[in-house]
Amino acid sequence: MTLLDSQAWSGHGWTGRWERLTGGEIDIVEPATGGVLGHTGFADASDVDRSAETAAAAQGEWAATPFHERAAVLRRAGDLFYAHADEIKDWLVREAGNVPGKADFEVHTAAQECYEAAALASRPPGQILPTEAPRLSYIRRVPVGVVGVIAPFNAALILAIRSVAPALALGNAVVLKPDPRTPVCGGFVMARVFEEAGLPAGLLHVLPGAAEAGQALVAHPRVPVISFTGSTPAGRAVGETAGRHLKRAHLELGGNSALIVLPDADLDAVISTAAWGSFFHQGQICMTTGRHLVHESLYEEYVERLAAKADSLAVGDPARDKVHLGPIIDAGQRDKIHGLVTYSVESGARLAAGGTHEDLFYRPTVLAGVGDDTPAYVKEVFGPVAPVRSFGTEEEAVALATASEYGLSLGIVTRDAARGLDLADRIPTGIVHINDQTVNDEAVAPFGGVAASGTGSRFGGEANLEAFTDARWTTVRATAATYPF
Repeated sequence: MTLLDSQAWSGHGWTGRWERLTGGEIDIVEPATGGVLGHTGFADASDVDRSAETAAAAQGEWAATPFHERAAVLRRAGDLFYAHADEIKDWLVREAGNVPGKADFEVHTAAQECYEAAALASRPPGQILPTEAPRLSYIRRVPVGVVGVIAPFNAALILAIRSVAPALALGNAVVLKPDPRTPVCGGFVMARVFEEAGLPAGLLHVLPGAAEAGQALVAHPRVPVISFTGSTPAGRAVGETAGRHLKRAHLELGGNSALIVLPDADLDAVISTAAWGSFFHQGQICMTTGRHLVHESLYEEYVERLAAKADSLAVGDPARDKVHLGPIIDAGQRDKIHGLVTYSVESGARLAAGGTHEDLFYRPTVLAGVGDDTPAYVKEVFGPVAPVRSFGTEEEAVALATASEYGLSLGIVTRDAARGLDLADRIPTGIVHINDQTVNDEAVAPFGGVAASGTGSRFGGEANLEAFTDARWTTVRATAATYPF
């Protein structure tokens, strides 16, 4: 059975059924070829309003559904991701520019997110409290109601399902706004999976749209919690709007993550680690290794070997050729990347590899001799660019690693794991990997960053309980209380 039918969503969004959206429609474009894969509806504020009201109306009955029935829906959804893996992966490759290996990983992680979410449904829902009064006192976790999810293009399936699945499992409804460049991978796949899994209509809405739809979702009075993944500037705007409306916003934002290579590191192993950290999915990942901090004793050889590795990687259409890197998502993002590389070279950095492109295919790039003012070193590039800088002492490495507004992920490579852990304790970050690069993700682990990278680890594992429920204090007496007046 085919799960995905492009004719079904042509000009439509998902509201429990395919429904034409009032914002019009847009093309779904394959970045590798520029070809049109189909069309989708385009949501505006009025579409968001209708969906939020519908979701709120449906949510109460879902919250009252026995936990084992909610869990069963999530387990079936996980099974369906695997059952339709080939079909879903094809869309991930063509719509999002994934190489097949990354598409495999996204489908696997999506299934695991559903299985982990199913387990949340039966988690103990609260805590018994001590009390001075003759009463039962306890905290009970209750669904928040409707969760608004705003997801990006770069890992479209993972970065949507990691909020959609736990929110549904815990008794909420969801209004999902995927990036309009990846409406299928980031939205319609989930709509169809949960429909087949038996999720009641009205609980999941998928509305591809731009900033107007996102702003309407954040401001809507029926949506008390927002889960946003995207750039730091956009996240600041979401947080400001949510704050004005007194609602929670879980923000997973940008990064400029450092990989620290200590003098005892094994370069034979490190270069593969380093290249993966910067070039995986064309560098279009928030955890991408954006700063290579290498001990001065290894620096020259490191640059030479990383540049050679970059030159050896194949770039092309992942749907038609066996390649390591696929296309950048669109021309605007490509031009941003190339501008940062060009400005960096003009500012004194040395181009050791790459720095060129054909259409949306950008060569993996290595920049040496970078400094505090090098644009590609200071800013989040979101492209396949590896700026390399040397350090002399551990204190200098700590200073360089912390001299960033971001704090998402950190990698440290050393033969002495204890030394690496000690170093990590001195650097503010949401995620640390010793003897690994910065791009890692698992459904069981909390995920998030600090400072300009977001509001902490609000996704994954037990963090989902706090993200998508409210703690309600309840007391119970055997008889009515009496008071002095």
